[in-house]
Amino acid sequence: MDKLVIDGGQKLSGSIKISGAKNAALPLLASGLMCSGTLQLSNVPELADTVSMIELMEHLGVQIARTDIKINISGEAKTLDAPYEQVRKMRASILVLGPLLARYGSVKVSLPGGCAIGTRPVDLHIWAMQQLGAIVELADGYIKARCKNGLVGNKIVFPIVSVGATENAMMAASLAKGRTQIINAAREPEIIDLGNCLNAMGAKITGHGTDTIIIEGVDTLSNASHHVIADRIEAGTFAIAAVVTQGDITLRDINPIYLNSLFAVLEQTGATIQIGEDWARISSNSRAKSIDIATQPYPGFPTDLQAQYMCLMATADGSSKITETIFENRFMHVPELMRMSADIQIDGRSCIVHGKPDLKPAPVMATDLRASVCLVLAALATAGKTTISRIYHLDRGYANLEEKLNNCGARIQRQAE
Repeated sequence: MDKLVIDGGQKLSGSIKISGAKNAALPLLASGLMCSGTLQLSNVPELADTVSMIELMEHLGVQIARTDIKINISGEAKTLDAPYEQVRKMRASILVLGPLLARYGSVKVSLPGGCAIGTRPVDLHIWAMQQLGAIVELADGYIKARCKNGLVGNKIVFPIVSVGATENAMMAASLAKGRTQIINAAREPEIIDLGNCLNAMGAKITGHGTDTIIIEGVDTLSNASHHVIADRIEAGTFAIAAVVTQGDITLRDINPIYLNSLFAVLEQTGATIQIGEDWARISSNSRAKSIDIATQPYPGFPTDLQAQYMCLMATADGSSKITETIFENRFMHVPELMRMSADIQIDGRSCIVHGKPDLKPAPVMATDLRASVCLVLAALATAGKTTISRIYHLDRGYANLEEKLNNCGARIQRQAE
């Protein structure tokens, strides 16, 4: 395994081109299983998670051709069995459930693995398939689903907002007979992107991006080209990097609207935000002010930026309260930040963070994807050398992280442990 050695204390300054969104690319790749022709995806980030999804799809038998950040998906599945060896690497593997069931009428998917940030149950995915007429059973660690005469449109009212379950329901309903209504649907930009791609393939979806999605089922989906949206979480991470180092970073090739909730908070901390059509400039020349936040489904403050924001608050002026409402175990970065002398107390699903002018370098260990980059930001803001181990988590969600930050003045080295 590799580790990062970061010589921190530098003010970051420069411009960063944001990669395609991991959380958009994964369901888009899965949607290729439904395409009777060729689905061409561009701006697909090269990450451990996208590689895992591609390997799973190749195991299923579809043909994948990749050149740089462009991927062509074609052909039919040769097997409908997604085994544990392929699925255990990430929870997003569950996204093949809806496409395979809808197109082929049968599927067997292992219960997935991934980051240890909470239970993230698959019950809503299963329930959504049942609402569309599938017979589903859990046996020997697998989800087995079938629909002998195809899926049938229905009204799906989610009891809680779930991005993954909304995506699986959208894909499955696209090939179901009749109309499907998805109520209390997730509204994330990645949902919009998936709906746009499915429509390009011939689906009939409206309302994606609202809490009510209407889908008129079609018989087949065919050739399409689609450009994956920019990664708002990567962009948000670098925006926080600018503020925590009191630097000046311009983010390029983004949709600034998707970062409204973060930008509003960063401005309250004292940062300056300038926004253009496809760029944003974030700068700060003083220590951040402490501001409370609570994570919420989009368009609220993203749970995937909570750890990074906590790093900022650990060095802010004053005390803040950070409340996590999405995942019940997403404070695993707290003990590692405390190793760097951060003053944080966990109180149930909230943390009280007492900001300090300076943290101290220390050897720390990454526990999940966003916790990993939280520690990178803390190290960048801390004078001296910090070593971060188990950084394979980072490679799941950040493309060329060291290169992008080093181009802005960071001093990061990747070394073998």
